[in-house]
Amino acid sequence: MQPNTSAAWQDRIPGFGTLLVISAVLRVVLILYSEWHDAHSIVKYTDIDYRVFSDAARFILYPKPQGNIAKGPLAPLFLTVGDPYARETYRYTPLLAILLLPNEWLHPSFGKYLTRKRFMCAHASLLAATHLLNPLVFTISTRGSSEAILCTFVLLTLFYALERRQNAAAVMLGLSAHWKIYPIIYGVSCVSAITSQRVDGKGWNFSHLLRRLVGREAICFILLSAGTFIILGAICYAVWGYPFLYEAYLYHTDRRDHRHNFSPYFYLIYLTVFRLIPQLTLSLGTGLVFGQLSAGLPFVWFVQTFTFVLFNRVCTSQYFIWYTLFIPLLVPRINLSWKKWVMCGAVWMGTQALWLAEAYKLEFLGDDVFFGLWVRSLVYVVGHAWVLGVIMSGYIPHVSCNQHS
Repeated sequence: MQPNTSAAWQDRIPGFGTLLVISAVLRVVLILYSEWHDAHSIVKYTDIDYRVFSDAARFILYPKPQGNIAKGPLAPLFLTVGDPYARETYRYTPLLAILLLPNEWLHPSFGKYLTRKRFMCAHASLLAATHLLNPLVFTISTRGSSEAILCTFVLLTLFYALERRQNAAAVMLGLSAHWKIYPIIYGVSCVSAITSQRVDGKGWNFSHLLRRLVGREAICFILLSAGTFIILGAICYAVWGYPFLYEAYLYHTDRRDHRHNFSPYFYLIYLTVFRLIPQLTLSLGTGLVFGQLSAGLPFVWFVQTFTFVLFNRVCTSQYFIWYTLFIPLLVPRINLSWKKWVMCGAVWMGTQALWLAEAYKLEFLGDDVFFGLWVRSLVYVVGHAWVLGVIMSGYIPHVSCNQHS
């Protein structure tokens, strides 16, 4: 490509500030549209989870003696605090419901505006656009999903870890895991990366790794992140009691979702108790090994999260945001032809479309297509595993943008 052509191409790319404005306007328009759509259509645009969040906030704000008063040991000290878990299917930290209290004070759609994330050259702007203008991201966020708030916490954790601000990273990791338990898998790669900074030239060795894992920095990171998680949990337990503990954490250890679920486990979920083994082995194992090999935390977290989602016994579309979040950070270090990228995109979206077409028959038509849906779930796993393998094979550690281009 000639230099003048390259410069002209870069001039056409909006700046990062412009992208933020475009993405913000797009989300505001969709939120306003959602209010009109919900008022005129039987099939609602707003996600059912958002209504659950809003109801939980209302229960906190308006406790009633009939049953939604906080049940924690210290609850009598807070007589005006209600119980968000009186709202059936609310299975999140009480902090989320508290964050949405302005839904009652200001406007029912206030919480949707919280889900707009904030995250330079033309190349960086183009990469940012892959997330800011991603239809999956802005559709799920404007429907009222809380994933954007969690992703903000995860990105802050990653930022502090990359900046070697280990204490701040540990606190943010504890907060992220409190918000939703899965980010706890990043602790392994963080500790592994911390220990790899003291490699003495002998390379990766399991015995050396074990000795470094009990080092001062690693222990401090573990204690600080675990302490943050425990303190937040203890505060919530003190006010809201066992309902918080069960709904936010214990419920997910035995969650059963046999319909709205990409995972092939949906068909076997009542037959086995070992369904956590594959995802934990792969997620924690990749974090430990790749962290020691200094592959780069964005790449390690992408692989960890991808495998966690892929082999989780429950998987819905919003889970895909957990790992697509890291793609803009990886693209400069992935050496793949545009044909390979197109193939990855086609397989990634095609396997989902194949599953959704069959799931529609089950959910909306009531057809008995359980076995066919399970087969398509297997296709989804194989297809997404292939996509992950291709991306991993094209990853080049520690390559600058100039070298890559």
